[in-house]
Amino acid sequence: DEPWKVDPEYGGPEYETLAALGSNCGIDDLKAICKANELCQKYTIDTIGVGATIAFAMECYENGILTKEDTGGLDLRFGNADAMIKLVEMIGRREGIGDLLAEGTRRAAERIGRGAEKYAVHVKGQEVPMHEPRLKRALGLGYAVSPTGADHVHNIHDTSFIQESAWEKVKALGILDQAPLEDLGPNKVRLLIYCTFTAILDNCLLMCSSVPWSYDQKLEIIRAVTGWNSTMWELMKLGERVMNMARVFNIREGITSDDDWLPDRFFHSQTAGPLSKVAVNPDELKNARRIYYRMMCWDEETGVPFRGKLEELGIGWVADYLPRQ
Repeated sequence: DEPWKVDPEYGGPEYETLAALGSNCGIDDLKAICKANELCQKYTIDTIGVGATIAFAMECYENGILTKEDTGGLDLRFGNADAMIKLVEMIGRREGIGDLLAEGTRRAAERIGRGAEKYAVHVKGQEVPMHEPRLKRALGLGYAVSPTGADHVHNIHDTSFIQESAWEKVKALGILDQAPLEDLGPNKVRLLIYCTFTAILDNCLLMCSSVPWSYDQKLEIIRAVTGWNSTMWELMKLGERVMNMARVFNIREGITSDDDWLPDRFFHSQTAGPLSKVAVNPDELKNARRIYYRMMCWDEETGVPFRGKLEELGIGWVADYLPRQ
């Protein structure tokens, strides 16, 4: 007699899913969230993107941009678990308004118009994950400059450095001075860059980022598996090379430094709760982005990599894809 029968074969929701399909949509019914998670697994669609896109549609509905005529009769107010579950299925099957929302918030907002862009919370078309840049300032910079848009995996989580053990670990990378939680100065930017390189290394090696390997342990594993006498310097360069190649690819496709930015929402405090008195400072973010570009050996205004850096990384050939000066 339960309203939603959940198939256990698809597992339960993890943190991102609970937040994206739950609190992000104003829903506190765990069974409803589990059912929505099941549908996402069945249709092989990302729970973060789906939850953020449904929340976007709900906000558009509550602000009169979408109506029941647009939604096929769905009452898309925040907190409507039945509507959220139905919309997940419609997105998975590309039916009705689900066909539009299946394209994600940016494309949906562009097609809806009427001010919908204001409620589309994304970076470069990728919905923002369930980690808050109004608190995690370097994470916010990482969202902005990420080649794939808002991404919390090849990024830094400022709050993890509340622990002394995290600072001890990065001493091996030459980070000797600690930085405050909300800092966005040069030391924090350098920390973001190094954490990004090591996270990209995990991606390239297909290693789970949740396992707390030390750098020495990772190096030992790589040497054992490949037989190569690799060094941590070499592996860090791998991450840097990936970031630069991705940067050039994006530039070739028309992405500019203007896209290295956060949604306007994060420049304002939340209306209630622990983040009601904090927000990202746009001037501080712009300065941190400039510092990031300099440290990456990219033009500080355009974010275009210098040919010398590409040559140093052994990928000078990709400079042919950059705009001619």
